[in-house]
Amino acid sequence: MTRTVSAWVSAGDELLGRVGPFPVDIPWWSEAAPVVDRLEKVLGVPVLVLRLLDVDGGEGGRDGHVTYHVEALSRPAPGTFEQRTVEPPLFGGDEVFRSPWARPEGLGELFGWAEETLASAGRPVTGPVEQRRTWNLAGLFRLPTARGPVWLKATPGFAADEAAAIAAFARVDTGLVPVLVGSGERRVLMEHIPGVDCWQPSAETIGAAMERMVAAQVALAELGPGCLAGGPAPSARAGGPVRAGSVDGPPFAGAGDERSSPSGVPERRVPDLVTAVHALLDGPAARELTGQELLAARELTRRWDTLTECGLPDTLVHGDFHPGNWRSDGGPPVVVDFADAHWGHPVLDGLRVHHFLPEPGRATAARAWSDAWKARVPASEPARALVLAEPLAQLTYAVRYQEFLDGIEPSERVYHEGDPVDAIRAALRSARHPSPHLASAGTPTGAK
Repeated sequence: MTRTVSAWVSAGDELLGRVGPFPVDIPWWSEAAPVVDRLEKVLGVPVLVLRLLDVDGGEGGRDGHVTYHVEALSRPAPGTFEQRTVEPPLFGGDEVFRSPWARPEGLGELFGWAEETLASAGRPVTGPVEQRRTWNLAGLFRLPTARGPVWLKATPGFAADEAAAIAAFARVDTGLVPVLVGSGERRVLMEHIPGVDCWQPSAETIGAAMERMVAAQVALAELGPGCLAGGPAPSARAGGPVRAGSVDGPPFAGAGDERSSPSGVPERRVPDLVTAVHALLDGPAARELTGQELLAARELTRRWDTLTECGLPDTLVHGDFHPGNWRSDGGPPVVVDFADAHWGHPVLDGLRVHHFLPEPGRATAARAWSDAWKARVPASEPARALVLAEPLAQLTYAVRYQEFLDGIEPSERVYHEGDPVDAIRAALRSARHPSPHLASAGTPTGAK
């Protein structure tokens, strides 16, 4: 199946009409660039995709017939649109959870801020803003400048402060993260990163990503959560030793009352994850899971007590550390997209990559992650942590998916509907049938 598109087009307060359906060559609903390209050719004026209105068919954020609300930046010629006989689905209203970049005035403010910030930095914009992606988790735009493109990213209120997370990692490894050109509330401007996204990484790329991330996390664990507040960096550097369990500090208050540091990067330590999972199981998930499933999921949370015995310190966690969020031009990958960053247990990053790799790559990633932690925290048991946490990671994803659903407008819930329960059931399956590549991560190389 492929994606076909229809667009309801507005200009200011006026709904002009409908265009489509027409096919586009990228199946993902959030990819706005091919929709913009086609509509600008048809309408003859610049346009921006504001938001998704409806989906018929497709799943997993791709394929099917997708209907969008699109804003024309100037008025198209008469006769461009079909005769409008019905109102578009979910078109009207001032939805409280609507993203700022899903509103014409919000986009105008965002672009104005970006252009002013770049001009102040000596990087004035030299051409039209190019819309690349839009959905409930982010708006992504490419801005041309004389010294190369700059990327503008806007994120919702439930996202971590990406600028704070990027700055913290940059304190211990400047090449691990994008270069920030500017930042503001829920928005960042980043230098272009040469290369490609690492959706099919080699064993060397996987190993480099694991080694580099672990080295940085060890250094940040030594600095503690205060590293997110900025200021001069202490003497710790990526690759130095750290004492297992050496980082202390108060956790956030738990599900529904999560406390962030002043930086806007939340703390999600083990006790609070347990609280959050139980809140999910007692709330929305209870309507869709059987009593046996709920009981088994609650029992799984006991594993977190054992996980803390593995001796890995809390640190700054990426939260979505998969190869699609790595970018490389042949060297060690640069890591992007820190919207799920938090202060917590690093095993979540060690496990996230596995869902995006074929079996040989999973084994490579597990061993590289385990070896990197063992070399820096000799008293720890990272391989054991991977096995224990495989279902716990899925429970954590379930909590995060519910946060998405609780913070987005109705028409965009289709992106995440059913994900919390699917993740809980994935946790139960992995508890019954652990992945063999994780169990082998702690086996010495060459052992039978």
